[in-house]
Amino acid sequence: MTELKLPNPPAQRRWGKVLAAVIFVGLVIWAFTGMPAFSIKANAVMVTRSIGDGLIHPDWAYVWTGDGEDLTSTLLETLGIAILGTFISAVISLPFAFWAAHTKHKFWLVTRSGKFILTAIRTFPEIVLALMFIKAVGPGSFAGVLAVGFHSIGMLAKLFSEAIENMNGGAGEAVTAAGGSALDVTMLASLPQLLPEFVSNTLYRFELAIRSASILGMVGAGGVGTPLIFAIQTRSWPRVAIILYGIIVLVTATDWLSGALRKRLV
Repeated sequence: MTELKLPNPPAQRRWGKVLAAVIFVGLVIWAFTGMPAFSIKANAVMVTRSIGDGLIHPDWAYVWTGDGEDLTSTLLETLGIAILGTFISAVISLPFAFWAAHTKHKFWLVTRSGKFILTAIRTFPEIVLALMFIKAVGPGSFAGVLAVGFHSIGMLAKLFSEAIENMNGGAGEAVTAAGGSALDVTMLASLPQLLPEFVSNTLYRFELAIRSASILGMVGAGGVGTPLIFAIQTRSWPRVAIILYGIIVLVTATDWLSGALRKRLV
């Protein structure tokens, strides 16, 4: 039997792949040239042993002291920052979502402008927002709530707008054909489809807000991050360990609860 031979790829395609590989390798080499010389400090072994010993022997007494500055109190404060920030962003995101959603009978420039605003909001890191709000309202949990809430608007409104774009319009057309008003279409067709998606996306954003609220305290925006940065600065590794364990428990519990609720909704 005659053996079939596949045609060789064009030379232009082969040279294009070679050129792309050379450019990639060149970029990697160029990125490494700017790195400082790698060196290990003389006390690196001692510090590593101290950190390891602190992780094995956490400061259990810090879990609850009753003065409002213990681990339990700061974790509850972190949870409150995430809940309030997510709630504020969910409410404010609704008009932005309808603005950015691409639907029928909407001028394309309106949709593009809404998507541009949401992209601009998402470009601000939460740490930068926290520092800005600290200058405006002072350090504390209120600045953390504002930072989490403002940053979450960009992502939540984007998810909400995608849910609006993917909504099945057949139900609304059926209500209209039956003589329903615009309010009837909203209440009987749109809301039943959008509400589960909105709640699911809000819960997903709440999971991320917990992680963000745990870090914002490092710059003075309240929550468990504040005692964490103080413990790191003073090299109190047993306290660092118990704070990290507390964050792990809080994040794991919220992820499990949020995931269970989202499975029931979607």
